[in-house]
Amino acid sequence: MNLIYVADPMCSWCYGFGETLGALLDEPRDAAPLQLALVMGGLRPYTTEPLSPGRADEIFGHWHHVHDASGVPFAQAPNTALHDPAFVYDTEPASRATIAVRTLWPQHVWRYFKAVQHAFYADAKNVTRAEVLADLAEQQGLPRADFARAFASEELREATRRDFAQVQAWGIRGFPALLAEHAGALHLVASGYLGESALRERLSALPAQDA
Repeated sequence: MNLIYVADPMCSWCYGFGETLGALLDEPRDAAPLQLALVMGGLRPYTTEPLSPGRADEIFGHWHHVHDASGVPFAQAPNTALHDPAFVYDTEPASRATIAVRTLWPQHVWRYFKAVQHAFYADAKNVTRAEVLADLAEQQGLPRADFARAFASEELREATRRDFAQVQAWGIRGFPALLAEHAGALHLVASGYLGESALRERLSALPAQDA
């Protein structure tokens, strides 16, 4: 089964949904053989204004719900990237970094994407910064100079815009979203967070939907 995962590295519900998808990838069961394509949705790309303290607190409140649903770890206020007075919640750089890894080292893209999420949410790293994203690539065993060169290129900026445009063309406005290629068509399997059992039930229902 071919799945397309539409997500953003700085989307908290995508972070939680990663546990669900990770379980599916580790043990596909009826979905085997399973292939997962990662497409960047563009949660808050090209933002330029720093996050206000009130908005930071509001977003942090959502993180509690994600933790309760999924169990993924989060840094605690005020020791989060959100609560840095200079923090600008621009999700384009982290998305572009993920696409750089997808382009050059596709076998590492899922692991890198997860590393960016963990760095932002659990380790309070500012993953809008190029040097932080390069550090994470290096920690994954990827050549830092090659990553940095690709990340800074106009080609990768354009590739990132293409991902965002494709997601809009699909009509997807919220993340996470999971599409399945089945019987020659794309099927929306999940729009928003799902637990493992619910996701497996929806995937198992696909043949019946097309019978």
